[in-house]
Amino acid sequence: MALKYVYVERASKVSKAELVRQNLRIEQMEKLFEQYKKNIQPQLKKELGVKNVFDIPRLEKVVISTGVGDIKENKDMIDKVANELAKIAGQKPKLNLARKSVSAFKLRAGQPVGLTVTLRGDRMYDFLNKLISAALPRVRDFRGLSLKAFDQHGNYVVGIKEHTIFPEVHYEDIPMVFGFQINIKTSAKNPEDARALLTSLGFPFEKK
Repeated sequence: MALKYVYVERASKVSKAELVRQNLRIEQMEKLFEQYKKNIQPQLKKELGVKNVFDIPRLEKVVISTGVGDIKENKDMIDKVANELAKIAGQKPKLNLARKSVSAFKLRAGQPVGLTVTLRGDRMYDFLNKLISAALPRVRDFRGLSLKAFDQHGNYVVGIKEHTIFPEVHYEDIPMVFGFQINIKTSAKNPEDARALLTSLGFPFEKK
């Protein structure tokens, strides 16, 4: 089955005062992982009828990735995109290189093809907290995340069209606007349990 994912549109412009309020809201929120351990885990155990605590759905990792095919010849621009992605993710991305040449795409082996960041633990929860609390509320005409973006293994994918929805990004400093994909891997065994987990964590899904 092909994996579906939802793209989030560009950010609406917000005032500096609103950015301050968003940042304050993030700082004041209890750590997402602490919320999970204290409140969400017991809630899911009851809601899903799970007997063994190890069977309660949990987040395993978040993988953020973006392609650099259009700028593969421009090392300086790739470095700038990597720096922007590092600010957003809180971790330096890995540069992925082509393993073989593909003449149809004018791609040579060893050329850059993308950037990837894999988050676990506190950094993973901090990033998702920021996504939910600050980035998504800035999306223009946002109506919720798609419920069709789960795969059969309990993973969820969100496509961000413009990285400028994140509070670390300053319009006057950005070298270019780029999009990226967020792959959220969970321990859930099916889409229903994964949806229950992400809903409990505060993911704003679309209303049916």
